[in-house]
Amino acid sequence: MPVARSWVCRKTYVTPRRPFKKSRLDQELKLIGEYGLRNKREVWRVKFTLAKILKAARDLLTLDEKDPRRLFEGNALLRRLVRIGVLDEGKMKLDYILGLKIEDFLERRLQTQVFKLGLAKSIHHARVLIRQRHIRLSSPWRGRRQPKVRSIVLWTY
Repeated sequence: MPVARSWVCRKTYVTPRRPFKKSRLDQELKLIGEYGLRNKREVWRVKFTLAKILKAARDLLTLDEKDPRRLFEGNALLRRLVRIGVLDEGKMKLDYILGLKIEDFLERRLQTQVFKLGLAKSIHHARVLIRQRHIRLSSPWRGRRQPKVRSIVLWTY
């Protein structure tokens, strides 16, 4: 008897077309070392998220400035990026979204923030502290809670 799944499966990353391109391999290895990522899939996941955001911004920029869809969806996208801390309050225009880099998103990960705040001796130590539940998050809506993943993006309140 078949059992229906209760969760939704969707793509979270895309593998590269050319798996052995030297420049891409070097860039990914540098990001893995600098931000303490576990594997290439974590890099690909952030690249995929960035690509979706850039595609949405490019689609909105093709519309007329007074178009209600551009105004509504553009403001929603800008507010979301400001809320996660990737974009500054002063740069709330769609043109600035096209200048975002993968490093902007990797800087907002919990693991990176724990290391930058000086709570860990290294980026890898920050990952261990989060995994061993020494780091606790608090938010005005949920109270204090233990993070389940190291790659959670921190929001600014």
